Amino acid sequence: MSEYLLLFMSAVIVNNFVLTRFLGLCIFFGVSNDFDASVGMGFAVTAVITL
Repeated sequence: MSEYLLLFMSAVIVNNFVLTRFLGLCIFFGVSNDFDASVGMGFAVTAVITL
């Protein structure tokens, strides 16, 4: 039972392709009018996703 729970949590939280793509688009939509802010936010999201 715990193996299924671990598999479910891994799929929902860690390996969630849709959530990863949404976080990537959030940078574009949120701060795309200021280039410096979007570059900084892009590096921050990249660092968080690689953790």
